[in-house]
Amino acid sequence: MKSSDVDILLVPGWQGSGPDHWQSRWERALSTARRVAQADFDAPDRDAWTARLVEEVARATRPVVLVAHSLGVPTVVHAAPSFPKGKVAGAFLVAPPDLAAARAPELASFAPVPTDPLPFPSVLVASRTDPYCAYDQAEGFALDWGAALVDAGDAGHVNAEAGFGPWPEGSMRLLGFLRALKAES
Repeated sequence: MKSSDVDILLVPGWQGSGPDHWQSRWERALSTARRVAQADFDAPDRDAWTARLVEEVARATRPVVLVAHSLGVPTVVHAAPSFPKGKVAGAFLVAPPDLAAARAPELASFAPVPTDPLPFPSVLVASRTDPYCAYDQAEGFALDWGAALVDAGDAGHVNAEAGFGPWPEGSMRLLGFLRALKAES
């Protein structure tokens, strides 16, 4: 697949993705990408966020590839059983938070994170130095969800604050993932 073959739904996390974040840059650069807008990125609510994502997936006119960051990852995992069957071609998941270790009460409604395998191909990109999720926990998520794990090395939370504004390596990983989806179809 190519990016022009799919609807790319960008699923930001808590507080959204600012203008310098790689998700925002990809939204501007990819004609088939659009952000899943939440009513309030500063007050996350699992039921509202997952319902919004399910609506956006159902509204898509082509196969969907989800590109989630941070709290967007558990949003995808919670919503997955409610997606229209066969509509999601794959998910590119980046820097999931460890909600069991989170000290932010705003995130409580997202815990616990489901451990069922995802019903579509997925890649999980995890950092060895993410302050919100230890690498071994991310590795466990990948194993539970059936996701291919990509070791991002010393990448912090893989966001603009960690130096990942443009994130060309991520663009290349997404392109490789899209190509692999074609081989699987």
